[in-house]
Amino acid sequence: MKDEVQRVVISLPATAEYVDIVRLNLYGIASKMGFTYEEIEDMKVAVSEACNNSVLYAYKQGQGVMEVTFEVVAEVLSITVRDNGESFESWGEAGERVTMHDKELDDVQVGGLGFYLMQALMDDVSVVNEAGQGTKVIMTRRLMKTEETV
Repeated sequence: MKDEVQRVVISLPATAEYVDIVRLNLYGIASKMGFTYEEIEDMKVAVSEACNNSVLYAYKQGQGVMEVTFEVVAEVLSITVRDNGESFESWGEAGERVTMHDKELDDVQVGGLGFYLMQALMDDVSVVNEAGQGTKVIMTRRLMKTEETV
């Protein structure tokens, strides 16, 4: 039997005031799945970074919308933050993975560290830029069962 996908989608203004709503939704979903408080706090930082990129860069101070999708499949939580604004140049070319290898900290663009933070806090992070279609950040985290939670 194939695992059922449970999906929650929220669409909200791409402004800083609404990032807390995304964090609250994340908390509710992740706690129901059984993630620990520390794991949820890590995910909240990662999702905030993704949302902040939409808020800061996508719409050049204009009004816009970000769509956040939470998908639960078995013991994996996938969070997608999508906007239809300008793509964030630090991500690199469409689909290209960006790394800090061979770069000095001073060479990293302001805001560019958010991506590395997301990578450190989540199991997998990918960024898709499509010309004229905006940016989509997809982050996943697997629920790790400990002996205490079994």
